[in-house]
Amino acid sequence: MTAKSLSRRGRAAADAVPTRVVGPRVARLVAQLSEADTAAERAALTTAFWQEVEHSGTPLVEELEGAPGRRAVTFLWRGHRATRQVLLLANRVIDRDHLAGALLENIPGTDVWHLGLALRADHRGSYRMAADISAKQPPADEWLLQRRLRSLSAHAAPDPLNDRTVPTRWQSVPSSVFALPEAPAEPWAGRGGDVSAGRVERYRVAATALGGTRDTWVYLPPGHERAAASSLPVAVVCDGDMWLGRMGLGRTLDALIADRALPPLVVLAPDAVDRDTRWRELGGRDPFVSFLADELLPWAAGRWPLTTDPARTVVAGQSLGGVTALYAGHRRPDRFGNVLAQSASLWWRPGLPPPHGSGPPAPRAYGIPWLVGRYTSTPPRPVRVHLDVGLHEGSMVDQNRALHKALAGAGYRVTYDEYNGGHDYACWHGALADGLVRLLGDPTG
Repeated sequence: MTAKSLSRRGRAAADAVPTRVVGPRVARLVAQLSEADTAAERAALTTAFWQEVEHSGTPLVEELEGAPGRRAVTFLWRGHRATRQVLLLANRVIDRDHLAGALLENIPGTDVWHLGLALRADHRGSYRMAADISAKQPPADEWLLQRRLRSLSAHAAPDPLNDRTVPTRWQSVPSSVFALPEAPAEPWAGRGGDVSAGRVERYRVAATALGGTRDTWVYLPPGHERAAASSLPVAVVCDGDMWLGRMGLGRTLDALIADRALPPLVVLAPDAVDRDTRWRELGGRDPFVSFLADELLPWAAGRWPLTTDPARTVVAGQSLGGVTALYAGHRRPDRFGNVLAQSASLWWRPGLPPPHGSGPPAPRAYGIPWLVGRYTSTPPRPVRVHLDVGLHEGSMVDQNRALHKALAGAGYRVTYDEYNGGHDYACWHGALADGLVRLLGDPTG
Protein backbone atom coordinates (compact mmCIF):
# COMPACT_ATOMS: atom_id res chain seq x y z
CA MET A 1 0.00 0.00 0.00
CA THR A 2 1.50 3.34 -1.02
CA ALA A 3 1.76 6.47 1.13
CA LYS A 4 -0.75 8.11 -1.21
CA SER A 5 -3.32 5.32 -0.75
CA LEU A 6 -2.81 5.44 3.03
CA SER A 7 -3.45 9.17 2.92
CA ARG A 8 -6.62 8.69 0.88
CA ARG A 9 -7.90 6.07 3.32
CA GLY A 10 -7.12 8.35 6.24
CA ARG A 11 -9.13 11.16 4.65
CA ALA A 12 -11.98 8.76 3.89
CA ALA A 13 -12.12 7.59 7.51
CA ALA A 14 -12.08 11.17 8.78
CA ASP A 15 -14.83 12.13 6.34
CA ALA A 16 -17.03 9.34 7.72
CA VAL A 17 -17.01 10.76 11.27
CA PRO A 18 -20.55 11.79 12.27
CA THR A 19 -21.32 15.30 13.48
CA ARG A 20 -24.44 16.43 15.27
CA VAL A 21 -26.79 18.68 13.29
CA VAL A 22 -30.39 19.83 13.27
CA GLY A 23 -31.97 18.45 10.11
CA PRO A 24 -33.88 20.79 7.75
CA ARG A 25 -37.33 19.33 8.50
CA VAL A 26 -36.94 19.66 12.27
CA ALA A 27 -35.48 23.15 11.88
CA ARG A 28 -38.53 24.12 9.84
CA LEU A 29 -40.87 22.72 12.50
CA VAL A 30 -39.07 24.67 15.24
CA ALA A 31 -39.36 27.88 13.19
CA GLN A 32 -43.06 27.29 12.51
CA LEU A 33 -43.76 26.62 16.18
CA SER A 34 -41.99 29.83 17.19
CA GLU A 35 -44.33 31.81 14.93
CA ALA A 36 -47.52 30.06 16.07
CA ASP A 37 -49.79 32.26 18.21
CA THR A 38 -51.92 29.64 19.92
CA ALA A 39 -51.62 26.21 21.48
CA ALA A 40 -54.06 24.91 18.87
CA GLU A 41 -51.79 26.11 16.05
CA ARG A 42 -48.77 24.46 17.66
CA ALA A 43 -50.70 21.22 18.12
CA ALA A 44 -51.80 21.28 14.48
CA LEU A 45 -48.22 21.82 13.29
CA THR A 46 -47.01 18.93 15.43
CA THR A 47 -49.77 16.63 14.22
CA ALA A 48 -48.99 17.47 10.59
CA PHE A 49 -45.30 16.78 11.24
CA TRP A 50 -46.02 13.30 12.63
CA GLN A 51 -48.39 12.50 9.77
CA GLU A 52 -45.62 13.37 7.34
CA VAL A 53 -43.11 11.27 9.29
CA GLU A 54 -45.42 8.26 9.44
CA HIS A 55 -45.76 8.44 5.66
CA SER A 56 -42.02 8.80 4.96
CA GLY A 57 -40.69 6.56 7.74
CA THR A 58 -37.66 7.14 9.89
CA PRO A 59 -34.96 8.18 10.19
CA LEU A 60 -35.43 11.27 8.06
CA VAL A 61 -32.70 11.50 5.39
CA GLU A 62 -32.20 14.97 3.91
CA GLU A 63 -29.62 16.77 1.81
CA LEU A 64 -27.31 19.24 3.51
CA GLU A 65 -26.64 22.55 1.83
CA GLY A 66 -23.00 22.82 0.79
CA ALA A 67 -22.24 19.17 1.63
CA PRO A 68 -23.26 17.01 -1.35
CA GLY A 69 -21.40 13.97 -0.02
CA ARG A 70 -23.24 13.97 3.31
CA ARG A 71 -26.82 13.70 4.53
CA ALA A 72 -28.67 14.90 7.60
CA VAL A 73 -30.04 11.76 9.27
CA THR A 74 -32.66 12.59 11.90
CA PHE A 75 -33.76 9.95 14.41
CA LEU A 76 -37.19 10.65 15.93
CA TRP A 77 -39.23 9.45 18.88
CA ARG A 78 -42.82 10.33 19.72
CA GLY A 79 -42.88 10.78 23.47
CA HIS A 80 -45.58 11.51 26.02
CA ARG A 81 -45.83 13.27 29.37
CA ALA A 82 -43.84 10.61 31.22
CA THR A 83 -40.91 10.63 28.76
CA ARG A 84 -37.82 11.99 30.51
CA GLN A 85 -35.04 10.94 28.12
CA VAL A 86 -34.70 9.09 24.83
CA LEU A 87 -31.45 7.29 24.01
CA LEU A 88 -30.16 6.38 20.54
CA LEU A 89 -27.97 3.28 20.30
CA ALA A 90 -26.57 3.41 16.75
CA ASN A 91 -24.00 0.76 15.89
CA ARG A 92 -20.49 2.26 16.30
CA VAL A 93 -21.80 5.77 15.62
CA ILE A 94 -22.49 6.78 19.22
CA ASP A 95 -19.92 6.69 22.04
CA ARG A 96 -20.94 4.04 24.56
CA ASP A 97 -18.57 5.56 27.10
CA HIS A 98 -20.46 8.87 26.88
CA LEU A 99 -24.09 7.95 26.32
CA ALA A 100 -25.30 11.44 27.23
CA GLY A 101 -24.06 12.48 23.79
CA ALA A 102 -26.58 10.08 22.23
CA LEU A 103 -29.67 11.55 23.91
CA LEU A 104 -32.41 12.97 21.74
CA GLU A 105 -33.60 16.55 22.33
CA ASN A 106 -37.19 17.49 23.00
CA ILE A 107 -38.83 20.37 21.17
CA PRO A 108 -40.41 22.19 24.12
CA GLY A 109 -44.18 21.95 24.33
CA THR A 110 -44.35 19.02 21.89
CA ASP A 111 -44.01 15.25 21.90
CA VAL A 112 -41.19 15.47 19.32
CA TRP A 113 -37.78 14.11 20.37
CA HIS A 114 -34.99 14.32 17.79
CA LEU A 115 -31.30 13.72 17.18
CA GLY A 116 -29.71 14.66 13.85
CA LEU A 117 -26.37 13.39 12.56
CA ALA A 118 -24.49 14.46 9.45
CA LEU A 119 -23.28 11.19 7.91
CA ARG A 120 -21.46 10.40 4.71
CA ALA A 121 -23.97 9.48 2.02
CA ASP A 122 -22.75 5.86 1.70
CA HIS A 123 -23.46 4.93 5.33
CA ARG A 124 -25.42 1.81 6.28
CA GLY A 125 -26.09 0.76 9.85
CA SER A 126 -28.40 -0.51 12.54
CA TYR A 127 -29.75 1.15 15.65
CA ARG A 128 -32.17 0.79 18.53
CA MET A 129 -33.82 3.32 20.82
CA ALA A 130 -34.88 3.43 24.46
CA ALA A 131 -37.21 5.85 26.25
CA ASP A 132 -36.78 6.65 29.95
CA ILE A 133 -40.19 6.94 31.60
CA SER A 134 -39.01 6.39 35.18
CA ALA A 135 -40.39 8.48 38.02
CA LYS A 136 -37.02 9.96 38.95
CA GLN A 137 -35.44 12.90 37.21
CA PRO A 138 -32.17 12.12 35.38
CA PRO A 139 -29.18 12.68 37.66
CA ALA A 140 -27.05 15.77 37.09
CA ASP A 141 -23.82 13.95 37.93
CA GLU A 142 -22.16 12.67 34.72
CA TRP A 143 -21.06 9.35 36.22
CA LEU A 144 -24.50 8.63 37.68
CA LEU A 145 -26.16 9.63 34.42
CA GLN A 146 -23.90 7.25 32.49
CA ARG A 147 -24.88 4.41 34.85
CA ARG A 148 -28.56 5.18 34.39
CA LEU A 149 -28.25 5.31 30.62
CA ARG A 150 -26.36 2.02 30.58
CA SER A 151 -29.26 0.48 32.47
CA LEU A 152 -31.70 2.08 30.07
CA SER A 153 -29.83 0.66 27.07
CA ALA A 154 -30.79 -2.86 28.16
CA HIS A 155 -34.39 -1.97 27.24
CA ALA A 156 -33.61 -0.62 23.77
CA ALA A 157 -35.94 -1.70 20.98
CA PRO A 158 -36.39 -1.15 17.26
CA ASP A 159 -37.64 2.19 16.00
CA PRO A 160 -41.47 1.88 15.82
CA LEU A 161 -41.53 4.16 12.76
CA ASN A 162 -39.03 2.08 10.74
CA ASP A 163 -40.11 -1.30 9.38
CA ARG A 164 -36.60 -2.32 8.19
CA THR A 165 -34.91 -4.55 10.76
CA VAL A 166 -32.01 -6.94 11.20
CA PRO A 167 -31.70 -9.70 13.83
CA THR A 168 -29.45 -8.91 16.79
CA ARG A 169 -26.92 -11.42 18.12
CA TRP A 170 -27.89 -12.94 21.52
CA GLN A 171 -30.96 -10.71 21.91
CA SER A 172 -34.62 -11.37 21.28
CA VAL A 173 -35.43 -7.99 19.72
CA PRO A 174 -34.07 -6.90 16.33
CA SER A 175 -32.41 -3.62 15.43
CA SER A 176 -33.70 -1.10 12.93
CA VAL A 177 -31.71 -0.52 9.73
CA PHE A 178 -31.09 2.54 7.60
CA ALA A 179 -29.10 2.94 4.40
CA LEU A 180 -28.20 6.26 2.81
CA PRO A 181 -28.52 6.82 -0.95
CA GLU A 182 -24.93 5.95 -1.84
CA ALA A 183 -24.65 2.86 0.38
CA PRO A 184 -23.50 -0.28 -1.51
CA ALA A 185 -26.30 -1.76 -3.60
CA GLU A 186 -27.91 -5.02 -2.55
CA PRO A 187 -29.46 -6.28 -5.81
CA TRP A 188 -30.26 -9.67 -4.27
CA ALA A 189 -32.51 -8.16 -1.57
CA GLY A 190 -36.22 -8.92 -1.77
CA ARG A 191 -35.84 -11.42 -4.61
CA GLY A 192 -37.34 -14.45 -2.88
CA GLY A 193 -40.48 -14.66 -4.99
CA ASP A 194 -38.97 -14.58 -8.47
CA VAL A 195 -36.10 -17.09 -8.23
CA SER A 196 -35.79 -20.83 -7.70
CA ALA A 197 -35.33 -21.63 -4.03
CA GLY A 198 -32.74 -23.88 -2.50
CA ARG A 199 -33.21 -25.67 0.81
CA VAL A 200 -31.92 -24.89 4.29
CA GLU A 201 -31.66 -27.94 6.52
CA ARG A 202 -30.25 -28.56 9.98
CA TYR A 203 -28.21 -31.59 11.03
CA ARG A 204 -26.44 -32.82 14.12
CA VAL A 205 -22.86 -33.60 13.12
CA ALA A 206 -20.29 -35.60 15.07
CA ALA A 207 -17.66 -33.21 16.44
CA THR A 208 -15.05 -35.33 18.17
CA ALA A 209 -12.57 -32.45 18.10
CA LEU A 210 -15.06 -30.38 20.11
CA GLY A 211 -15.97 -33.16 22.52
CA GLY A 212 -19.44 -34.03 21.25
CA THR A 213 -21.73 -33.03 18.40
CA ARG A 214 -22.58 -29.77 16.72
CA ASP A 215 -25.79 -28.59 15.08
CA THR A 216 -24.94 -27.44 11.56
CA TRP A 217 -27.07 -25.49 9.11
CA VAL A 218 -26.75 -26.52 5.46
CA TYR A 219 -27.79 -24.59 2.37
CA LEU A 220 -28.40 -26.80 -0.69
CA PRO A 221 -28.82 -24.97 -4.01
CA PRO A 222 -31.69 -25.58 -6.44
CA GLY A 223 -31.00 -28.68 -8.52
CA HIS A 224 -28.21 -30.01 -6.32
CA GLU A 225 -29.62 -33.51 -6.78
CA ARG A 226 -28.65 -33.39 -10.45
CA ALA A 227 -25.09 -32.16 -9.90
CA ALA A 228 -22.22 -34.33 -11.07
CA ALA A 229 -20.01 -35.98 -8.47
CA SER A 230 -17.57 -33.63 -6.71
CA SER A 231 -18.85 -30.66 -8.71
CA LEU A 232 -20.31 -28.19 -6.19
CA PRO A 233 -18.11 -25.58 -4.53
CA VAL A 234 -18.54 -25.22 -0.79
CA ALA A 235 -18.43 -22.38 1.71
CA VAL A 236 -17.99 -23.00 5.43
CA VAL A 237 -19.45 -20.07 7.34
CA CYS A 238 -19.22 -19.47 11.09
CA ASP A 239 -22.33 -18.58 13.11
CA GLY A 240 -24.83 -20.66 11.18
CA ASP A 241 -27.58 -19.89 13.70
CA MET A 242 -27.40 -16.27 12.56
CA TRP A 243 -26.72 -16.62 8.85
CA LEU A 244 -29.00 -19.49 7.88
CA GLY A 245 -31.19 -19.46 10.96
CA ARG A 246 -32.10 -15.78 11.26
CA MET A 247 -30.48 -13.63 8.57
CA GLY A 248 -32.02 -15.29 5.51
CA LEU A 249 -28.70 -15.93 3.77
CA GLY A 250 -30.34 -18.79 1.87
CA ARG A 251 -32.62 -16.34 0.00
CA THR A 252 -29.60 -14.19 -0.81
CA LEU A 253 -27.78 -17.21 -2.25
CA ASP A 254 -30.86 -18.14 -4.29
CA ALA A 255 -30.81 -14.70 -5.95
CA LEU A 256 -27.05 -14.71 -6.55
CA ILE A 257 -27.23 -18.15 -8.15
CA ALA A 258 -30.25 -17.14 -10.27
CA ASP A 259 -28.30 -14.10 -11.51
CA ARG A 260 -25.27 -16.33 -12.20
CA ALA A 261 -23.18 -14.15 -9.93
CA LEU A 262 -22.41 -17.35 -8.02
CA PRO A 263 -22.34 -20.95 -9.21
CA PRO A 264 -24.62 -23.35 -7.34
CA LEU A 265 -22.81 -24.00 -4.06
CA VAL A 266 -23.34 -25.69 -0.72
CA VAL A 267 -22.95 -23.74 2.51
CA LEU A 268 -22.06 -25.50 5.76
CA ALA A 269 -22.64 -23.28 8.80
CA PRO A 270 -22.05 -24.66 12.30
CA ASP A 271 -24.16 -23.26 15.12
CA ALA A 272 -22.36 -20.91 17.53
CA VAL A 273 -24.42 -22.44 20.42
CA ASP A 274 -24.06 -19.60 22.95
CA ARG A 275 -21.78 -16.73 23.93
CA ASP A 276 -19.42 -18.79 26.10
CA THR A 277 -19.08 -21.58 23.52
CA ARG A 278 -18.42 -19.08 20.77
CA TRP A 279 -15.65 -17.42 22.76
CA ARG A 280 -14.15 -20.79 23.67
CA GLU A 281 -14.11 -22.15 20.11
CA LEU A 282 -13.69 -19.25 17.69
CA GLY A 283 -10.51 -17.26 17.14
CA GLY A 284 -7.27 -19.16 16.61
CA ARG A 285 -8.48 -22.46 18.05
CA ASP A 286 -7.03 -25.68 16.66
CA PRO A 287 -9.91 -27.96 17.78
CA PHE A 288 -12.48 -25.91 15.86
CA VAL A 289 -10.34 -25.83 12.72
CA SER A 290 -9.89 -29.60 13.01
CA PHE A 291 -13.65 -30.02 13.29
CA LEU A 292 -14.22 -27.96 10.13
CA ALA A 293 -11.46 -29.59 8.06
CA ASP A 294 -11.47 -33.21 9.23
CA GLU A 295 -15.06 -33.85 10.35
CA LEU A 296 -17.52 -31.36 8.85
CA LEU A 297 -16.21 -31.30 5.27
CA PRO A 298 -15.85 -35.12 4.98
CA TRP A 299 -19.30 -35.57 6.55
CA ALA A 300 -20.85 -33.27 3.94
CA ALA A 301 -18.89 -34.77 1.04
CA GLY A 302 -20.34 -38.15 1.97
CA ARG A 303 -23.87 -36.83 1.46
CA TRP A 304 -23.72 -34.35 -1.41
CA PRO A 305 -21.59 -33.94 -4.56
CA LEU A 306 -19.11 -31.48 -3.05
CA THR A 307 -15.72 -30.55 -4.36
CA THR A 308 -12.64 -31.52 -2.39
CA ASP A 309 -10.57 -28.92 -4.26
CA PRO A 310 -9.37 -26.24 -1.80
CA ALA A 311 -9.35 -23.70 -4.64
CA ARG A 312 -13.17 -24.02 -4.75
CA THR A 313 -13.66 -24.07 -0.98
CA VAL A 314 -14.18 -20.93 1.14
CA VAL A 315 -14.02 -20.50 4.90
CA ALA A 316 -15.75 -17.33 6.11
CA GLY A 317 -16.52 -15.54 9.34
CA GLN A 318 -17.11 -12.24 11.07
CA SER A 319 -15.42 -10.74 14.14
CA LEU A 320 -13.94 -13.71 16.06
CA GLY A 321 -15.26 -15.82 13.17
CA GLY A 322 -13.07 -13.73 10.87
CA VAL A 323 -10.05 -14.73 12.94
CA THR A 324 -11.24 -18.34 12.70
CA ALA A 325 -11.40 -18.11 8.90
CA LEU A 326 -7.91 -16.61 8.69
CA TYR A 327 -6.48 -19.18 11.07
CA ALA A 328 -8.15 -22.05 9.19
CA GLY A 329 -6.63 -20.85 5.91
CA HIS A 330 -3.21 -20.63 7.53
CA ARG A 331 -3.37 -24.00 9.31
CA ARG A 332 -5.23 -26.04 6.68
CA PRO A 333 -4.64 -24.69 3.17
CA ASP A 334 -5.07 -28.29 2.00
CA ARG A 335 -8.80 -27.90 2.71
CA PHE A 336 -9.43 -24.15 2.55
CA GLY A 337 -8.01 -22.32 -0.44
CA ASN A 338 -10.12 -19.17 0.04
CA VAL A 339 -10.55 -17.05 3.16
CA LEU A 340 -13.26 -14.42 3.65
CA ALA A 341 -12.65 -12.48 6.88
CA GLN A 342 -15.06 -9.70 7.80
CA SER A 343 -14.26 -7.28 10.62
CA ALA A 344 -11.70 -9.78 11.87
CA SER A 345 -11.01 -9.25 15.58
CA LEU A 346 -7.27 -9.02 15.17
CA TRP A 347 -6.89 -7.82 18.76
CA TRP A 348 -7.48 -11.48 19.71
CA ARG A 349 -4.49 -13.49 20.85
CA PRO A 350 -4.07 -16.81 22.68
CA GLY A 351 -4.57 -16.60 26.41
CA LEU A 352 -7.04 -13.72 26.55
CA PRO A 353 -9.66 -14.22 29.27
CA PRO A 354 -13.29 -14.43 28.19
CA PRO A 355 -15.12 -11.10 28.05
CA HIS A 356 -17.40 -9.95 30.84
CA GLY A 357 -20.86 -8.47 30.42
CA SER A 358 -23.08 -8.45 27.38
CA GLY A 359 -20.98 -6.32 25.02
CA PRO A 360 -18.19 -7.44 22.73
CA PRO A 361 -14.71 -7.62 24.23
CA ALA A 362 -12.66 -4.47 23.80
CA PRO A 363 -9.85 -4.54 21.24
CA ARG A 364 -6.60 -5.22 23.06
CA ALA A 365 -3.90 -5.60 20.43
CA TYR A 366 -0.37 -4.64 21.39
CA GLY A 367 2.25 -4.24 18.70
CA ILE A 368 1.83 -6.51 15.70
CA PRO A 369 -1.44 -8.45 15.97
CA TRP A 370 -0.85 -12.12 16.76
CA LEU A 371 -2.40 -13.42 13.56
CA VAL A 372 -0.38 -11.03 11.40
CA GLY A 373 2.75 -12.49 12.96
CA ARG A 374 1.58 -16.03 12.23
CA TYR A 375 1.10 -15.28 8.55
CA THR A 376 4.34 -13.34 8.06
CA SER A 377 6.60 -15.72 10.01
CA THR A 378 5.88 -18.71 7.74
CA PRO A 379 6.16 -19.32 3.99
CA PRO A 380 3.05 -18.16 2.07
CA ARG A 381 0.18 -20.64 1.98
CA PRO A 382 -1.62 -21.32 -1.31
CA VAL A 383 -4.71 -19.40 -0.23
CA ARG A 384 -6.57 -16.39 -1.55
CA VAL A 385 -7.76 -13.91 1.06
CA HIS A 386 -10.45 -11.23 1.04
CA LEU A 387 -10.74 -8.81 3.98
CA ASP A 388 -13.29 -6.14 4.75
CA VAL A 389 -13.87 -3.87 7.73
CA GLY A 390 -16.11 -0.93 8.67
CA LEU A 391 -14.76 2.60 8.93
CA HIS A 392 -16.50 2.96 12.30
CA GLU A 393 -14.70 0.00 13.91
CA GLY A 394 -11.99 2.02 15.62
CA SER A 395 -8.58 0.38 16.00
CA MET A 396 -9.77 -2.66 14.05
CA VAL A 397 -9.49 -0.58 10.86
CA ASP A 398 -5.76 -0.04 11.37
CA GLN A 399 -5.28 -3.68 12.36
CA ASN A 400 -7.00 -4.96 9.21
CA ARG A 401 -5.05 -2.51 7.06
CA ALA A 402 -1.87 -3.85 8.64
CA LEU A 403 -2.90 -7.42 7.85
CA HIS A 404 -3.68 -6.52 4.24
CA LYS A 405 -0.31 -4.83 3.85
CA ALA A 406 1.50 -7.78 5.45
CA LEU A 407 -0.26 -10.37 3.28
CA ALA A 408 0.37 -8.42 0.09
CA GLY A 409 4.01 -8.00 1.05
CA ALA A 410 4.35 -11.73 1.70
CA GLY A 411 3.05 -12.57 -1.77
CA TYR A 412 -0.52 -13.61 -0.96
CA ARG A 413 -3.38 -12.98 -3.36
CA VAL A 414 -5.31 -10.62 -1.12
CA THR A 415 -8.07 -8.06 -1.65
CA TYR A 416 -9.39 -5.54 0.83
CA ASP A 417 -12.51 -3.37 1.17
CA GLU A 418 -13.63 -0.77 3.67
CA TYR A 419 -17.33 0.04 4.02
CA ASN A 420 -18.92 2.99 5.77
CA GLY A 421 -20.51 1.27 8.72
CA GLY A 422 -19.78 -0.58 11.94
CA HIS A 423 -19.46 -4.05 13.48
CA ASP A 424 -22.84 -4.83 12.11
CA TYR A 425 -24.84 -7.63 10.46
CA ALA A 426 -26.61 -4.92 8.46
CA CYS A 427 -23.26 -4.32 6.73
CA TRP A 428 -21.85 -7.85 6.86
CA HIS A 429 -24.76 -9.34 4.91
CA GLY A 430 -24.00 -7.45 1.71
CA ALA A 431 -20.25 -7.73 2.20
CA LEU A 432 -20.53 -11.50 2.68
CA ALA A 433 -22.45 -11.80 -0.59
CA ASP A 434 -19.88 -9.63 -2.38
CA GLY A 435 -16.99 -11.61 -0.89
CA LEU A 436 -18.40 -14.96 -1.97
CA VAL A 437 -18.91 -13.61 -5.49
CA ARG A 438 -15.34 -12.32 -5.51
CA LEU A 439 -13.89 -15.67 -4.41
CA LEU A 440 -16.19 -18.16 -6.15
CA GLY A 441 -17.89 -16.23 -8.95
CA ASP A 442 -16.95 -16.56 -12.60
CA PRO A 443 -14.14 -14.03 -13.18
CA THR A 444 -15.20 -13.77 -16.83
CA GLY A 445 -18.87 -13.24 -16.01
